[in-house]
Amino acid sequence: MASGWHMSKTIKPTKTLIAERFRGFLPVVIDVETAGFNAATDALLEIACVPILMDNDGNLYQGEPLNAHIEPFDGANLEPAALKFTGINPDSPFRKAISEDEKTALRRIFKALKALKKEHGCRQCILVGHNAHFDLGFLNAAIARTNSKNHSPFHTFSVLDTVSFAALTYGHTVLAKTCMIAGLEFDNQHAHSALYDAQKTAELFCHIVNQNTLLSTNHANLTQNDTPTSPHQTPSLT
Repeated sequence: MASGWHMSKTIKPTKTLIAERFRGFLPVVIDVETAGFNAATDALLEIACVPILMDNDGNLYQGEPLNAHIEPFDGANLEPAALKFTGINPDSPFRKAISEDEKTALRRIFKALKALKKEHGCRQCILVGHNAHFDLGFLNAAIARTNSKNHSPFHTFSVLDTVSFAALTYGHTVLAKTCMIAGLEFDNQHAHSALYDAQKTAELFCHIVNQNTLLSTNHANLTQNDTPTSPHQTPSLT
């Protein structure tokens, strides 16, 4: 072996405050607009993602949003009542001019989120949503349809649901009403746009977390060791 040869070393990215705060997860607010309630059969029409970051003072803030207008997949069901509710017209020439197929849209968004996750030293993204399992259901269905499992940065089942945050903090669960109670603006004319709803959900999430301090200071040790400190504590599933 030549004396001048030496092995290259992979340098792991340094964990940032956001990685430490959520145990290696990068919170990403997601909102979807759909053509019904059945994730397996009904079309995914819009998706918006807002990554959540943390400043040097420990306050959460919204990162740059990512969003897409999506063409219904082949054979997708389009419920007229759902389209009337969202105001989305899948056949609109303007919409068709800017829309993408599911695979292209998801992989573009996932690529950007993976880069951001790596930049901040996080190991996975965790979906934040208002009624989060609805959004996760449609996301996972689209991932399966487009064979994008290996491209997704998201945990497959863990979520942070702002409905629970809102109920605990304000005694309310409807996004628009909770925002108004919290002193945050909400324009109902822009509601049911994935991008607007994702940004308002992100604003509410940041607002609630920023005004509530951690109840325990032992989270850092658990984050580093990822093991319970007593036999009665259950380790995380992830």
